Amino acid sequence: MDVTIYHNPACGTSRNTLAMIRNAGIEPTVVDYLKTPPSRSELVRMIADAGLTVRQAIREKGTPYAELGLADPALSDDFLVDAMLENPILINRPFVVSPLGTRLARPSELVLDILPDSHKGPFSKEDGEPVIGADGKRLS
Repeated sequence: MDVTIYHNPACGTSRNTLAMIRNAGIEPTVVDYLKTPPSRSELVRMIADAGLTVRQAIREKGTPYAELGLADPALSDDFLVDAMLENPILINRPFVVSPLGTRLARPSELVLDILPDSHKGPFSKEDGEPVIGADGKRLS
C-alpha cells in the first residue's frame, strides 16, 4: 500500500502516527514537510480530502501564527495557504495520504481509519496509551 506521511520528527503525535503505519506492515514515504513542503495544489488537495477547512489545517501553537495576524477572520483561504507555504511550521501535522483516504492524524489514532487492518500486534503510544490490542485490533 502506498502511504505518504507529512512528518515532523520533533512531534510526538507525528512519531506515534508513523509508528502505527509501520505497525500495520507498511513502510510509508516520509516527507519532512518542514524541509520539503507540499506544493500548493498538494496542500489544498490534502486539506479538502481530509474534510477540513484551511483554518482547521493551520497550527497555532509554537508557530508565527499570532505574529502574522492569521487569526483575522477577514483573511482569505488563499492568503492562509500562502502563509502555510511560506512558513511550513504553520501546516498542522501529520497529514497522511493513503489509497483509503487522507487524514490529519490528530489524535494519531485517526490514521487507523485509512490503513488496512493488518497490524502486526499490540501498539501503545509514546505516553503508554494502548491503541491496538494483542489481537491486532483497534482499541476503542
